[in-house]
Amino acid sequence: YAAIKFFLYTLAGSVVMLLGILALYFHAKALPEFAASGSFDYTVWLRMAIPPDLQFWVFLAFFLGFAIKVPMFPFHTWLPDAHVEAPTAGSVILAGVLLKMGTYGFIRFSLPLLPKASIEPWIIQTIAVLSIIAIIYGALVSLVQPDWKKLVAYSSVSHLGFCTLGIFALNPNGIAGSVIQQINHGISTGMLFLIVGIVYERRHTREIKEYGGLAHVMPMYAFVFAFAMLSSAGLPLLNGFIGEFTILQGAFEANRTWAAFAVTGIIFGAAYLLWLYQRTMLGQVNNGRNLGLKDLSLREWAVFLPLMAWAVWIGVYPKPYFEVLEKPVNQLVERVRPGYFEERAAPVVAIERGKAGLK
Repeated sequence: YAAIKFFLYTLAGSVVMLLGILALYFHAKALPEFAASGSFDYTVWLRMAIPPDLQFWVFLAFFLGFAIKVPMFPFHTWLPDAHVEAPTAGSVILAGVLLKMGTYGFIRFSLPLLPKASIEPWIIQTIAVLSIIAIIYGALVSLVQPDWKKLVAYSSVSHLGFCTLGIFALNPNGIAGSVIQQINHGISTGMLFLIVGIVYERRHTREIKEYGGLAHVMPMYAFVFAFAMLSSAGLPLLNGFIGEFTILQGAFEANRTWAAFAVTGIIFGAAYLLWLYQRTMLGQVNNGRNLGLKDLSLREWAVFLPLMAWAVWIGVYPKPYFEVLEKPVNQLVERVRPGYFEERAAPVVAIERGKAGLK
């Protein structure tokens, strides 16, 4: 069921997106140099002038394809089913790689190819509202999940809501923070799915009520779970904080109301993660079948240690990531919002001139 649902959702989005791609192809064919054959060349599309009306329809076609892949609210319903039915490795690949194809598509195709449609106020506001709904809805649904893996799946809906909000803040902080948060989500949520997979391999159940007090039986497992949980919740000095804080900076610059609502998602996110940890790791071992569970093996440590080191690196020293992102992100913002940097430099120049005049 989950595989068929995923296939149908993705197929629907891909077919509509294909129509948008064909529209750009035939528009290129109208140009004299490509009259004979048309062009699917991305660099040609970047150079050609696309009418605003065509940009609007192509943007909607691309949006449907990418929004399903993210997935954004209300196209998210395939994701929890897919995660629950997938094996642990499948869930890790799905969270760490596949979902990012949607956000990558927005950054790589929708914004640079269709800048006039991308800055249409009602489009930005609609996407921002859908992102905020995803942030809060995903967190609230996670709070009531009885299934450990489904809880982590719905947390992905919430986290990726932050990513799309950052992208469509259309400023350097928002977009750079979104890219960092996409990396963070792959690290933190990937670890959480591995943690669920380890205990499922030992007990063959994901029902949260079946656990409790595992910290007494599996102390190293509980430590790694605490680390992943705090990383996902955005604890300072860990990776999640850097991405979420930078996105909130970008959202605050774009619209303070967006940032205010997004902050509530962080609070709810900490709530469902801490509550999950309390119910599974703390207290007494009430289920006798949990008493004989083995702690982490060397093979499992070998999987977690690089991810934990990566999370600490981003949390403590994110500068290399922002340096790599600075130039392409600034170029993207300037393409979508020409004059953005000049507008922000003007008040600084005026202040400096005022100081010079006073002297």
